[in-house]
Order: sequence, then structure tokens, then C-alpha cells
Amino acid sequence: MAVSKSTNTYNRQNWEDSDFPILCQTCLGDNPYIRMTKEKYGKECKICCRPFTVFRWCPGSRMRFKKTEICQTCSKLKNVCQTCLLDLEYGLPIQVRDAALKIQDDLPRNEVNKEYYIQNLDSQMSKVDPTQPSNSALKSKGASDLLLRLARTAPYYKRNRPHVCSFWVKGECRRGEECPYRHEKPTDPDDPLADQNIKDRYYGVNDPVAEKLMRRAAAMPALPPPEDRTVTTLYIGNLPENITEDELKGHFYQYGEIRCLTLVPRAQCAFVQYTTRSAAEHAAEKTFNRLVIGGKRLTIKWGKSQGRQGANEKNETEPVLEPVPGLPGTLPPPPPAFLHPFPPQMPPPPSRPNDFFNLQHYTGPGWGWAAAAPPGLHYPSQDPARLGAHAHANAPQP
Repeated sequence: MAVSKSTNTYNRQNWEDSDFPILCQTCLGDNPYIRMTKEKYGKECKICCRPFTVFRWCPGSRMRFKKTEICQTCSKLKNVCQTCLLDLEYGLPIQVRDAALKIQDDLPRNEVNKEYYIQNLDSQMSKVDPTQPSNSALKSKGASDLLLRLARTAPYYKRNRPHVCSFWVKGECRRGEECPYRHEKPTDPDDPLADQNIKDRYYGVNDPVAEKLMRRAAAMPALPPPEDRTVTTLYIGNLPENITEDELKGHFYQYGEIRCLTLVPRAQCAFVQYTTRSAAEHAAEKTFNRLVIGGKRLTIKWGKSQGRQGANEKNETEPVLEPVPGLPGTLPPPPPAFLHPFPPQMPPPPSRPNDFFNLQHYTGPGWGWAAAAPPGLHYPSQDPARLGAHAHANAPQP
């Protein structure tokens, strides 16, 4: 065991001994029957340089082994995980949390001052609840809008994957599927996320992951209210399966009086209608990208206006087509005589055999087409001989 030549080397009373580590759910893994190895005073803390108890475990299948990096005193001081150094409540870097809560870091950087500060802190922590953070600023500060928008709602087990196999990158790995490392293309070495310092992450300075999250928070979309002032309905999506109407109403009744709440379990959504527009705007502002129920972040949107919704549906059913260039326009409407060629007083046609093409007896005051047809106009289709008819040839001579 390699330790620094300081007062911690000779004063074993300051060395830390613990029975179980302080870990986040992601680092602990999803296996309830996890096994850990415990090494008493195995390494020195990477922040305060005190020897502490090191725990080592595998969070799951096809995952890399993980171990604690800092002591429990430093972990409780910042309320972070001993392995990944992320906040235990929100799963965010320390720099993002401190910027959102406006917490000033007053930890000493000098080795001598740091040892004295840690000794006094240990004596104070022995008198308080060990499950609570020792930093008084974290106790008094409440959750801010930035933390609620960026907080991770579910464990991110992808962070426990093995490292990239360096032999596979060079084309020399012969283990195949038995290799415990990943056979993937490595990331860009110039990427700032590939170069992280554990002390910078702990003190909340120059953290590339925190800067990336801050840029993401600045680019997050907003939820502007619709122009129609009559819209007071909010659409609630991505609901948990076992949520009830009373439970959902308990979350949204705090923003104003609810007129009606419609729950659609099959689509995992609901519609909340408020009595006033101000209450709906207040609910949308407080719950957009912030409300988490049952480990799921709810989707908040404004409802559609009924008038505009009907107009949109009508436009969708009847699309507007552009005219094709080069084609003639529409034909003019027919004359009124063609609209009613058979008036009600039309006499019955005479019963004569084989006189289909003898249309002379169908002309008269009761027939409309004889008067409308222009005189002296002959069409080839009117010739019976062109159609193969022989009624005139076989007709008896008078």
C-alpha cells in the first residue's frame, strides 16, 4: 500500500474503516445478489489522501469491475458517489449542481489545511445523522428548475461497460468473444470528454461533462402558450402504467382548479382542463420537462383549439392540388335543356320492332334533344351501316 508521507502515515486514528460503500444505483448495478471484496485501508483517497477501506465488485454481466475511489468523508461532504463522483440525488456532476443551487465551494486546497479540515469534519459527522449530507448548504437548498430538467430519472448502466480493447484497435487481439474488453472503435482522442481529472470533477471546476450539460440546458426548448386564450387543456404523456386518476389529479391540483381530467390508460396519456387560463399556464411552466412520476419524465404539451383542430382536419381530408400546366380548363356547364331531357309529360315511345335507329318518331314537343341538336350536323356514329346493323336492308318496302 502506497501512502503519502504526511500526518496520516503515522496517525492511524484518521484512517477510515467502513462496512459498506456509498454508491449510486448506476454504479451498484441491477444485480440484487452482488458480491463485493473488502480491503481494509487498501488505498488512499484521491482527494484527502487518507487511507480508507476499498470495495471492489462487478455491477453485472459483461460489465467491468468497479471500485471506490474516494473515502466516505469526502463523499458525504459533497453528497456524491464514491466511484463516479456524481450527485446521489440528481445524478449530475458537482459543477452543474453547485451552479444550479448557487453553492460556493470553500474546501481548502492545501494539504495541511485539508487534513485539519477533514479531522474536524469527522468529529462533527459522528454526532449527526450519517445518511444526510454533511454540507449545510445542500440541506437548506431546494431543487431548482435546472436540476429538475437535467436530473436523470433512471439508472444509466451503459456507463459500466468495459473499456475499449487496445489490442483489438491495433488488430492483435486473439481472445475473440472471451475478451473482457469492448471491440469497438475508440472515440476521438481530441474530445474533451476523454480527458477528465477526478480532482477537477470533485471541486467543480473545468469539468467537460458539466459544460456539455450546461450547453444542453441552454438549448432546451420551451413551451410557449397558444394564441387562442380559450385553450386551458394540457396534454400529459408518457404516464406510468399503474397511475390512477386521483394520483394524477393530486399532482396538478396544486396549480389551480381543475374542471375535468380524462385518463386514457391504453395510450398512457391524460388531458387536464383547468377552469382559468392563468392556472393552465402556471401548471405548464412548473411541470414542463420537470415532473417525474414513477421514474418516468412526463411529456407536457398544450391542447389544441377545437375550431382550429376541425379546420386542420378538413384541410387534411381535402388536400389542395396544383393544376397541371398545359392542360385545358374545365368545361362549361351544359345548357338547361340537357339537364332535363325527359320532362314528366313525355309520351311513351311507340312499340315498333327493330326501330332502334329510326329516331324520327321520338322527335316532338316532348323530347328535349331534338330541339337542342343543331340542324344539319351529322356524326359518323349515327350511320347504322358503320355499326353492322341490317334493319333497313331487311325492312319490307311499303
